[in-house]
Amino acid sequence: MSRIQKGKYRVKCREKYVGDVDNVVYRSSWERKTFAFLDTNPKVKKWASEEIWIPYKGPDGKPHRYFPDLMIEMVNGKQMLIEIKPQAQTKPPKVTMKSKRPRRYLKEMKTYWVNQAKWHAAHKWAEEKGVDFMVWTEKTLIKTLGIQLRG
Repeated sequence: MSRIQKGKYRVKCREKYVGDVDNVVYRSSWERKTFAFLDTNPKVKKWASEEIWIPYKGPDGKPHRYFPDLMIEMVNGKQMLIEIKPQAQTKPPKVTMKSKRPRRYLKEMKTYWVNQAKWHAAHKWAEEKGVDFMVWTEKTLIKTLGIQLRG
């Protein structure tokens, strides 16, 4: 995600969106392109973005609220809770002995642990609701959904 894009997505198939159809916010070009894919895909019955929240305890030990990127219901009845993240944020950052940016490493490590806490809570929530929880990375968006991330 070289260039962060933010904005409001204009839903085309308003009957498919669950939530405030006039306030659908994307926080990256990846989210915007995924919204467009879901919006026009005939296999998607319903979808929502950041319309639910899940309580979780952060690495700081304090309670927080996690708003997953997507909740999707397919026409076959399958339901999915989705988070869209760069592949790099799904793995612990690499540390090398030659690292000249310890602050960057600490920031990346904090992001990783916060994500892990959120996803642990999301897995538990999804399991209780009979929903699949998944983290979609650029690989998922390109290979599985066929979404072009550049251009």
